[in-house]
Amino acid sequence: MKFSSRTFGLGLLLVALAAFPLVAPLFGLDFYIGFVRRVLIVALAAASLNFILGFGGMVALGHAGFIGMGAYTVVALSDAGVMSAWILWPMAALVAGVVAALIGTVALRTRGVYFIMTTLAFAQMLYFVVVSLRKYGGDDGYTLMSRPTLLPGLDLGNEATFYWVVLAVVALALWWLHRATQARFGHALMGIRDNETRMRALGYPVFRLQLVGFAIAGAIAGLAGALLAGGNGFVSPATMHWTQSATLVVMVVIGGLGRSWGGPVGAVVWLVLEEVLKQHTEHWHMPLGLLLIAVALWAPRGLAALSTKRRTVAAAAASAATAAGSAKP
Repeated sequence: MKFSSRTFGLGLLLVALAAFPLVAPLFGLDFYIGFVRRVLIVALAAASLNFILGFGGMVALGHAGFIGMGAYTVVALSDAGVMSAWILWPMAALVAGVVAALIGTVALRTRGVYFIMTTLAFAQMLYFVVVSLRKYGGDDGYTLMSRPTLLPGLDLGNEATFYWVVLAVVALALWWLHRATQARFGHALMGIRDNETRMRALGYPVFRLQLVGFAIAGAIAGLAGALLAGGNGFVSPATMHWTQSATLVVMVVIGGLGRSWGGPVGAVVWLVLEEVLKQHTEHWHMPLGLLLIAVALWAPRGLAALSTKRRTVAAAAASAATAAGSAKP
């Protein structure tokens, strides 16, 4: 079996991420185990948004609402005494997916700026609903008493163990999203993004395909919300505020719209720079704004597209050299 350089690189990245909780304490970097775990979860949320925004052409501005639905599903079930991750996490994804399907049924009947505003309006409705839930903390948020249980002998209360579980879940979800974009369903979504009228004329059920994609993205965002709630041990309505949705959109744009690694790359760049800049200045928004401008000017297809561009240039140079060599007498 042959492995491409890309597969080899991803394998190395996975091994490095898995080894991080073992290596970090040796250098006094225990704090960053939680930080990297948060980056992984946000990367999953950004990838789910990229699934509909980059591949489906649906500019949704309410994705944080689905993350919040997943987190508050965990809160509600935990408050009712359910502590099994086998129930909590699938239920979080299911509830967020169903809510996304209901919102999509209405929002997908609009286009352009109206679609953006409709998704934003629904997300803000969800935000104000959870603010009014005094049983679950309202404005003040809700503190989870303990992390869920997964398997006997596996203590998710241990930071390293929970990190590895999150890494496994995120890796599987990202792999599944990538496969979905390579499948006929993903190609149909991209066809709708590029020319909706032609796809409808070819007989594709455009509305149904978009609705399924919207629900899938919502379900994966809900799963990210469930992991985030378990990691933080705390859930707040701020997670669902529209500014969080806007930040996710910016992450996807920086990483690369319609690129398999666009969401994760954008999330990593944004969160790492945010963490570094916060340690030096309270005006950390300004450098991040300059980064966005730089990406728009010099990498309009996103940072994830730079490696593809480099490979294309190298292949063109190699082809030109081969042609020049064969032309010599």
